[in-house]
Amino acid sequence: MATILVTGGLGSVGSPLVEELETRGHDVWVADLPWSERDKYYRCDVSEYRQLERIFEDRDFEFVYHLAAEFGRMNGERFYETMWKSNAIGTKHMLRLQQEHDFRMIFSSSSEVYGDYDDVMEESVPHEKSIRQLNDYAISKWVNEQQILNSADRHGTETVRVRLFNTYGPGEKYSEYRSVVAKFCYRALHDEPYHVYEDHHRSFTYVGDTVTTLANIVDNFNPGEVYNIANTEYHNIKELSDLILEYLDKDDSKVEYRGTEEHNTLNKRASVQRAKRDLNHDPQISLEEGVPKTIEWMRDYYDVE
Repeated sequence: MATILVTGGLGSVGSPLVEELETRGHDVWVADLPWSERDKYYRCDVSEYRQLERIFEDRDFEFVYHLAAEFGRMNGERFYETMWKSNAIGTKHMLRLQQEHDFRMIFSSSSEVYGDYDDVMEESVPHEKSIRQLNDYAISKWVNEQQILNSADRHGTETVRVRLFNTYGPGEKYSEYRSVVAKFCYRALHDEPYHVYEDHHRSFTYVGDTVTTLANIVDNFNPGEVYNIANTEYHNIKELSDLILEYLDKDDSKVEYRGTEEHNTLNKRASVQRAKRDLNHDPQISLEEGVPKTIEWMRDYYDVE
């Protein structure tokens, strides 16, 4: 059994990850910004060093999953001050504390670091190809990865980076800044209009599959490694919308179809061979299965008939 801290442990990925780690017998603590009645909980803003420092003064952790961050492309554009403080400064704080307290870290990066690359996204691509991240959120995640690599070189800190590809599913509450799956499901369920960029493709990954692989890292920790965590399926955005509408037995009269969205990666097709090799990554839930699960969770959460 390991003692583990999950920053952002109340979030849509963090919350089920905490449950999975606890199911496996680990002693799991959560740090996040909202108030929580959870017993093993620290209220904390990761952009504030003092608030983080007191956690590590209070308890020793073998592993830290650093998930806490501002999420999303438009969120990063509209609230860039908060995003840069949480993502870049927050991660720098974690690395300073890692130097002092010698925990192993699993860092949640993003498929956004692949930027304008338009081929199969293998983990070495950002280090070997000339690519450009297309928005501040993407840039911040690439900055985080560089911070981590520099810390490892200079101070010997041990971190595994994971690049999540379009994780979705139950537990993700709707907002303008959440995943495209959450936005489409919510709006279709509430008969609200939305727009579909038909030219884009994604490797949609069900949250349960993402969490299973994340939890496996504790028992298969390879310092310095980086992994794509993605589904092996590949869909265009219209296919996603069609699945949602079909399940809800609705037409597309409130859908506006557009071509390409500027400043957003066109195609995200991931190589997952490293994660399969080292982490037993084996996505089980197809988009056809995951969409109904997501809709039914939303139906219950938002009390929609």
